[in-house]
Amino acid sequence: MPKKTRTRAVTAAQARAYLSKAEEYGLAAATELEAGRGIATTSLAIHAAINAADAVCGARLGRRAAGQDHDQVLVLLRQAGPDGVNLEKDLRRLLPMKTKAEYEPDDIPLATAANAVERAQRCVAVARRVVASRS
Repeated sequence: MPKKTRTRAVTAAQARAYLSKAEEYGLAAATELEAGRGIATTSLAIHAAINAADAVCGARLGRRAAGQDHDQVLVLLRQAGPDGVNLEKDLRRLLPMKTKAEYEPDDIPLATAANAVERAQRCVAVARRVVASRS
């Protein structure tokens, strides 16, 4: 039996706030990449993408995933139309890196971090487009 996805209601103002957070995390990730810090870059990129997902789900569905398992947002993104599906593809590649970036002792190569930033930037661009279309 599949797990039920816990959600929370999201207003239009909150969707814009999630977009703002996604943009801030994305800019910080790019700054950390320029400084050569792969771990911080990757972590920030992942948080940018998660907030972008919350913005898209909030704008399109009026709710966001609220469980401890970040993979639950992937289910919601598939319900949020073609833009949600596109964002889901990049977020699906980023989420497995979260544990390594935030909890494991291993370094993250700059090439991997740069890839994470590219994926996050695509996620933020999708969120920006979706939120703007709802304003």
